[in-house]
Amino acid sequence: MRERYQTIIKQRIAEMQPGSVFVTSDFADIAPTAAINMSLSRLEDSGSIRRIIRGIYDKPRFSKLLNEPVASDPSKVAYAIARKNRWSIIPMGDTALNMLRLSTQVPAVWQYVSDGPYKEYSYGNVHISFRRTSNKEATGYSYTTGLIIQGLRALGKDHVNETVISTLNQQLTSEEKKSILNEAQGTTAWIYDFIKEICKEQSE
Repeated sequence: MRERYQTIIKQRIAEMQPGSVFVTSDFADIAPTAAINMSLSRLEDSGSIRRIIRGIYDKPRFSKLLNEPVASDPSKVAYAIARKNRWSIIPMGDTALNMLRLSTQVPAVWQYVSDGPYKEYSYGNVHISFRRTSNKEATGYSYTTGLIIQGLRALGKDHVNETVISTLNQQLTSEEKKSILNEAQGTTAWIYDFIKEICKEQSE
């Protein structure tokens, strides 16, 4: 039976895109936890997958230029950690600005607000931090609404200009703008004022 479990798990991973990040519970529909752990351990030993941190793995993506595996995507790792722990998270600070294309600087620490406990993780040169906040900040908004709120908060009221507003406006569909205007009504007043500007075509 264990060999059958491993065959199915191996097949599912083979169908994943290179660079995919996954956790033990992603295979809970296939096998018991002990069998999953054994299968993943064998696949790790064979070089088919990498263990990033405990319970978090990826299917390596190779760089032809460097002729070696590329480091795991910090965002994918963060969301895998959240999935493993059943947390809701939203990028914050420099991470939010990077995601929103408001900054080209790679964050020194990938930061997320979370409804889970304060935690920090590291692998290679990557550092990921989860900061506990009110449930509403982490779970009260859709991903896009939460990301924009966190991005504006990271910039601060005095640093939101026409370029920022235009950059965010161009990334959103009409439906997203309608949704954001509705979802964000309870946020900080100055942030919502800028959101109305960002979603201008829907608020006129």
